[in-house]
Amino acid sequence: MARQLAAEGTGLVVVARDTARLEELAKEIAGASTTAPSVDVEVEVLTADLADPTQLADVEARLRDAGRPVDLLVNNAGFGTYGPFADLSIDGEEREIRVNVLAVVRLAHAALGAMRERGSGTILNVSSVAGLQATPGNATYGATKAFVASFSEALHEETLGSGVQVSMVLPGFTRTEFQERAGIGGRKIPSFAWQDAETCARQALDAARSNKPFFVPGLLNRTAAATLDLLPRGLTRRAAARFAQRL
Repeated sequence: MARQLAAEGTGLVVVARDTARLEELAKEIAGASTTAPSVDVEVEVLTADLADPTQLADVEARLRDAGRPVDLLVNNAGFGTYGPFADLSIDGEEREIRVNVLAVVRLAHAALGAMRERGSGTILNVSSVAGLQATPGNATYGATKAFVASFSEALHEETLGSGVQVSMVLPGFTRTEFQERAGIGGRKIPSFAWQDAETCARQALDAARSNKPFFVPGLLNRTAAATLDLLPRGLTRRAAARFAQRL
């Protein structure tokens, strides 16, 4: 998303834990504008671990800064944990909730306050198709993404007519570092189930521009999401459990 926005000439505030990688990204995209090649894109690096309340507060403060308005917030930070819930570290599960849920709520709140005052702005929250049903084997992750889905749709309705837009994207399997960091990098997921990150990012940004409340990238993912609405919850829950056991 950062690369695609920079190519359009959009200034950026990039947030993550790894300062070196953020600075490398900033150098890469500073001259990436295809709309105005002679103009460097302004890229501000803000290092923060969103599981840390103090560092999260720094990002909230940046969003509230009226002198440097942010007109698009992408709530994309998140990670997953896999395995039977009882076998996982409860501290790790709490950290997952802090990043996937609490950070989304606090950053959205900070952004909404500033955007409503200006009468414009967009929030794009990243959920997951895993949030559309119970996900045995990664119970906490699925639950956090279910929260993001419900939360985002509610905010979409609350902000109608305010000039502020709230959209949500629910990706499926996307080729990023997510799987390796979650410890499932070597699992046998069919190649046809995957989507590349560039396509997913482009479709998500287009959905946000169109103020779509709910968007699932990829035909396969959209078909699966629609099918879930038609099947009994018990059936989909057991199918998800069997799928997790085979991975």
